[in-house]
Amino acid sequence: MRSVLALFFAFSVFFYGHSQILKKEIPDKLVVLTFDDAPASQYSVVAPLLKKFGFGATFFVCEFPPNYKDSTLYMNWRQIKELDNMGFEIANHTKTHANVTKLSKAQFIKELSYIENKCESLNIKKPTSFAYPGYGLNGEVLPFLSELGYRFARAGGSRAYAPLVDHPFLIPSWATNAENKEIILAALDHAEHGKIVVLTLHGVPDVEHPWVNTPPELFTAYLNYLADHDFTVIALRDLHKYINADEALQTIVPDTKRKLAN
Repeated sequence: MRSVLALFFAFSVFFYGHSQILKKEIPDKLVVLTFDDAPASQYSVVAPLLKKFGFGATFFVCEFPPNYKDSTLYMNWRQIKELDNMGFEIANHTKTHANVTKLSKAQFIKELSYIENKCESLNIKKPTSFAYPGYGLNGEVLPFLSELGYRFARAGGSRAYAPLVDHPFLIPSWATNAENKEIILAALDHAEHGKIVVLTLHGVPDVEHPWVNTPPELFTAYLNYLADHDFTVIALRDLHKYINADEALQTIVPDTKRKLAN
């Protein structure tokens, strides 16, 4: 009898919990655009094009070390503030693009707090989204993200985000480069049946990191494709309209062994 009751309880928790994760049905063709590392082209090229198309986006900002070659290749904080003024999400990518697998709790919090404090000083909304630099996953930091008030965190993995399965701090994404247009277009077909496609982009163009470069003409082609095929394009924080992150954090067991690195 006890085993039957235990099984009933387990199923009740599973079905009730999952039913509470979704605030409303996930529409087909829902896409999240995210941009990493704060290259200068995100201000000069990306933001104006996004505004032209009326698309939302998240910018995961960081500061590379002072001797990181040419600092003019990256956005300054005045420009980052302008992105915030334009309605885009400014999110946390650590101060130094740090590999979180090598950080202690104190070091991790220090890296995130720096970006948070810079945002506060400029009256930029407090970041509630995080992206793992270099897709360096560390399951031990998940409780720290929760303590700091984060709601979503993006990884890699080249697969769609399933909100009833994927932990909110382990959201998968596809990364663009100059050579994988067909892969990205095929990936967009996965935005259906309750799944969401998240794209990771870097510079448009990315002078410092050519292996993640997205040429402006290719980026424009992606935007035209999304518009022509009636995709809804949002920032990561906008997932809260569809997903109860608090419920998902409590209900979904994080699985860092799933494919989450490119």
